[in-house]
Amino acid sequence: MQKTFAMAALLAASCGAQAASDADLAAIRAQIDEMKKTYEQRIAALEQKLVQAESQASSQAKSEKSAPAPAPAESRQSVATANAFNPEVSLILQGQYRNAKNVPGRGITGFVPGGEGLNARGFSVDETELVLAANIDPYWRGQVIVAMADGQANIEEAWFQSLAIGQGVGLKAGRFRSGIGYLNEQHPHMWDFADAPLMYQAMFGEDASYVQDGVQLKWLAPTSLFVEVGAEVGRGANFPGTDRNNNGTGGGALHVHVGDDVGVANSWRAGASWLKTRASERSSDFVDISGATAQGAFAGDSTTWLADFVWKWAPNGNSAHQNFKFQSEYFVREEKGGLSCVGACVDSSYKTNQSGWYAQGVYQFTPQWRAGLRYEQLDSGTRDFGANAANLVVDSYRPKKASAMVDYSWSEFSRVRLQVAQDKSMFGITDNQLTLQYVMSLGAHGAHKF
Repeated sequence: MQKTFAMAALLAASCGAQAASDADLAAIRAQIDEMKKTYEQRIAALEQKLVQAESQASSQAKSEKSAPAPAPAESRQSVATANAFNPEVSLILQGQYRNAKNVPGRGITGFVPGGEGLNARGFSVDETELVLAANIDPYWRGQVIVAMADGQANIEEAWFQSLAIGQGVGLKAGRFRSGIGYLNEQHPHMWDFADAPLMYQAMFGEDASYVQDGVQLKWLAPTSLFVEVGAEVGRGANFPGTDRNNNGTGGGALHVHVGDDVGVANSWRAGASWLKTRASERSSDFVDISGATAQGAFAGDSTTWLADFVWKWAPNGNSAHQNFKFQSEYFVREEKGGLSCVGACVDSSYKTNQSGWYAQGVYQFTPQWRAGLRYEQLDSGTRDFGANAANLVVDSYRPKKASAMVDYSWSEFSRVRLQVAQDKSMFGITDNQLTLQYVMSLGAHGAHKF
């Protein structure tokens, strides 16, 4: 977390001046924040100057040797521009062996999302991610992530963000992972377990993350306490919303995160988020009282509230050899609208109120070895089918799952993980699972968030 580095720099700067006033400390903090905000801009400017100087030196040397006619200005500019494009390139390789029960149409009892992808067993290659990122100029930075699996390639993220607005303001536009919650912004190779918590699968379906096509605005407050506020508007086409193909926005989000250091060894972050989307003809299957399947299509509003908390510990603030991380998230979702039904049901109103949470702890006891535990539980809550209340089965169930993992990392770029889990996310089924996973990172890879 940036706050951790800022506090470390502050302690170093204050050696020999422990009696400094609050005003002096505030001034030092402000200087550190300003340096962090502008360093990428300065580096980009220096890189451009270096490219221009090298290009000019090369042209002068050739001119002195053969005395050719000077090249047009636009030609020199195009050469410099081509040389200046030097993006960070990385490739994430992921795969696994999974031993689990064969459950067709695997899903979570009482919750709409599901998918055969969650039922993959045996050996498999997970998504391979190709990442390209670079500073566009001193004012903007861009990144694209292409996810490739089974002969298909999808643009997982493609955005640009500001570098020089100042005053703690940051702007991002394009396709990006929403800033809601804690785990949502993290890609699968950053997870501490081989799979996403049931909570994220219930909220966002098989992909277990909410991706937005739109605009995000963040503000970092100039305070000693870490305070970050964000707002987003966008297409809202992903679950729990649907693509309505209109001129307006289909989804919006608000999120706030605060954090601080506790002494040298501890740091924490807490947050609250709100997500609002709208669905149109969102299909799902229900079961009537005779056991037959009834097909429904939901149209209405979906509102989700999230709370997240993270605590990190490392001796003397050095996490390279030993550290511990605890994280937990909780969500509540309410949906209201209408249900168009085909089968043993009729069109009616539809309303749900559901919730869930997870908590996990991961302990790195040597530079290479880590171990962790995770427990999670959902509540299918209330589901009001209106006029269909007497025809459709209302699943009242609390899915749960317990997982344990141990992983080994040769370096920050290579990791293998063994995970065992007891999955009771489907009524009447206890699935004892074993997963052996690898995660390999090639090329430049930016630091992970707090």
